[in-house]
Amino acid sequence: MDNVLAQRISHLKESSTLKMAKMSRELAAKGLDIINLSLGEPDFDTPEHIKNAGIEAIRNNITHYPPVAGFPDLRKAVADKFLRENGLNYTPNQVVVSTGAKQSIANVLQSLLQEGDEIIIPSPFWVSYPETVKLAEATSVFVHAGIDQDFKITPAQLEKAITPKTKAFIYSNPSNPTGSFYNKDELKGLADVFARHPNVYVISDEIYEHINYTGAHASLAAFPEIFERCIVINGVSKSFAMTGWRIGYATGPQEIMSACEKIQGQVTSGASSISQKAAFAALTSSMEPTHKMAAAFLERRNFIVERLKSIPGMVTNMPEGAFYLFPEVSHYFGKQFEGHIISNSDDLSMYLLEHGHVSLVSGTGFGAPGHIRISFAASKENIDKPVDQIGEALQKLKD
Repeated sequence: MDNVLAQRISHLKESSTLKMAKMSRELAAKGLDIINLSLGEPDFDTPEHIKNAGIEAIRNNITHYPPVAGFPDLRKAVADKFLRENGLNYTPNQVVVSTGAKQSIANVLQSLLQEGDEIIIPSPFWVSYPETVKLAEATSVFVHAGIDQDFKITPAQLEKAITPKTKAFIYSNPSNPTGSFYNKDELKGLADVFARHPNVYVISDEIYEHINYTGAHASLAAFPEIFERCIVINGVSKSFAMTGWRIGYATGPQEIMSACEKIQGQVTSGASSISQKAAFAALTSSMEPTHKMAAAFLERRNFIVERLKSIPGMVTNMPEGAFYLFPEVSHYFGKQFEGHIISNSDDLSMYLLEHGHVSLVSGTGFGAPGHIRISFAASKENIDKPVDQIGEALQKLKD
């Protein structure tokens, strides 16, 4: 039977980060020693007090259906976090807890966008943004910022991209995949543009908020002139090493949050009751484990940036947040190994996986085909060794 699947599925791309992780596991299962630097996941364990909160939830039989938008105490803890850490005043009713920040983003885009709408996405971007926009039947408008701009768009670029069809803007700060960070002054320039366009909503993905090496987080929602049009996405996955617990949250205008709750009620209902209790412990306890983790990532960032200097033709910036490097690698395009030509970063990533036994992610899925993404969410040993392997493999490429 032809055309069994819906057209939206045929247009949807597989996540390049998850695809590379899958290929790495397959090669490892064949006995190859693959070092995985492709996934954006802290290599730290969830802190003990958070795990204990999950265990207590089980013992206390917190195992029934939770409210769709989240337990009231967790929604209040999220609202309190925004006020305490970000100076943003939201009520608990403006918070929707979801199964990861990825679902939070999908809920918001489904609530806001429809066919004919445009959404501006700075490029490079997180791989799932444009694909989730496709599911909402809207159109992504990409605004490119290269490594010479530290991967950050300018107010002039933003202004030029806005049209009468523009409904929203989505970005991550700090950024996945580049680690770049818009500071308050840079965001002020963008906020001034949005202030002139009152029909544009801003979706601020701040999941890497606490993996920040500048000492001060910044959010577009902090500007009063556009606050009522801002939706903030966050969660516990990165800041508390809780990726598998699958808890994210969104907050913003009540009408949009109510729509997110409505969608979620039909698709998944509430997020895991046990995970919600663990997330409550994370948001209401000491941040010391998070600060220690961020300090370790900073040390690793400095280490890997220094190590990559030994590899000719690989150009990188100095990321100010998250745990990624996004080097420019077009120097190697056109080179070959045993008759196979490296035409783009897809080819280069596959070559490094097969011949260097290091799993990285091509920049193509992030909107930057001249780059590769390297995660340094790994121990120094598991960073040092693969850099050697990458360098050795690249030396084998010939003109």
